Amino acid sequence: MRRLPVAPLFICLLLVERSLCNGSLQDGMAELHARFAVSLYQTLTETENNSNLILSPVSVSMSLGLLQLGARGNTLTQLEETLGYNVNDAQVQAFLLHSQTERSNSSQGLWLQQTCTLFIQSGVQLLAEFTQRAAAWANTGVVRTNFSQPINTRSQPERAGHNHDESWPLQSGSSSGELSGSGEAQVEALWWGQRLQMALVNKVAFRGVWQKQFQFTNTQNLPFTLSDGSAIKVPMMYQATEVSFGQFRTASEQRYTVLELPYLGRSLSLQVVLPSERKTPLSSIESQLTPRQLASWDTGLRRTKMDIFLPRFKMYNKFNLRSVLPAMGISDAFNPTAADFTGISVEESLYVSDAFHEVRVEVTEDGTKAAAATAMVLLKRSRAPVFKADRPFLFLLRQKNTGSILFMGRVMNPADQAL
Repeated sequence: MRRLPVAPLFICLLLVERSLCNGSLQDGMAELHARFAVSLYQTLTETENNSNLILSPVSVSMSLGLLQLGARGNTLTQLEETLGYNVNDAQVQAFLLHSQTERSNSSQGLWLQQTCTLFIQSGVQLLAEFTQRAAAWANTGVVRTNFSQPINTRSQPERAGHNHDESWPLQSGSSSGELSGSGEAQVEALWWGQRLQMALVNKVAFRGVWQKQFQFTNTQNLPFTLSDGSAIKVPMMYQATEVSFGQFRTASEQRYTVLELPYLGRSLSLQVVLPSERKTPLSSIESQLTPRQLASWDTGLRRTKMDIFLPRFKMYNKFNLRSVLPAMGISDAFNPTAADFTGISVEESLYVSDAFHEVRVEVTEDGTKAAAATAMVLLKRSRAPVFKADRPFLFLLRQKNTGSILFMGRVMNPADQAL
């Protein structure tokens, strides 16, 4: 039986937000999601060194969950061990689908959209059970296509009630933090001409407004110290407000602070993690980050009136998870002789040939792309404590009620936009 590639598991990303269930299952799933997010992030940092970094753990895990529906044998075991759960369990699947549905609901100026599209080469015979389960999984659509034909000769997939141009890319002026990715036509450009049989596209889109917006007139060009000790001038946003703030220590007693900035409605927040000592490298905090540490933030943050300085930043990352996921324990799925996706198709011996992850992020005063300021504004500072992100820091976009990490990254150089 010939082996055909399941390629690429392409995770194209936009932006973030919202909610979940309750009970011990929720607590257990939150911990498993945090463990996967930290593991994925730390694995990527091993190759990214001192560059900016952004990823969406929830997008990757939902995509791997879809593959679980069709995986069997050791391939399924590896996916289950890496994620920490099996989506074939009815209770787990119901929980995840409920979570995805709640995240997709828009309210109070927040908008989140997550969709999966499974592109199948015409002629590949799929099991009816998999097609039905995939259609019910995280808003997944199954679309027949011909990868050997140019893009403009193929029919573009249409999902009921969904306009693809609505979120690719997000329009400026809509959010205070947004992630955006390439459209499906751009994604398909990477596939055309290759011997592909199946491709998975996962998209997550978010638009949101800060609970309290930064005023553009308060933004000034201030120094930001890079990891090598040199300093550059970057647009630094400012506001004096009451926020959730806490001081913590790693296992090796290195101190760091966590600031939480809520989005409108307070169901989603941006958490900024900054080493307390200027001489402490961010890498020493990254390497010791654990799910337990993340959980401690939920009880260790206190409401405090502070002067907040946060640089504007935007970045773009694209990774081939083909090498990252095997390092996390998912290897058989990429092995033509070991992969077992007989739950997708019995007639075709499928395997994953590539897994791409693409993300964009932009954080501004209110989401509007404004022209350069022509005047500096001098601010009268209060005597409140100061949180000044003027050196490399981590950030996490999390759901408040579940702690689920939708996006996670670091800013090493706000001026390195790489878009």
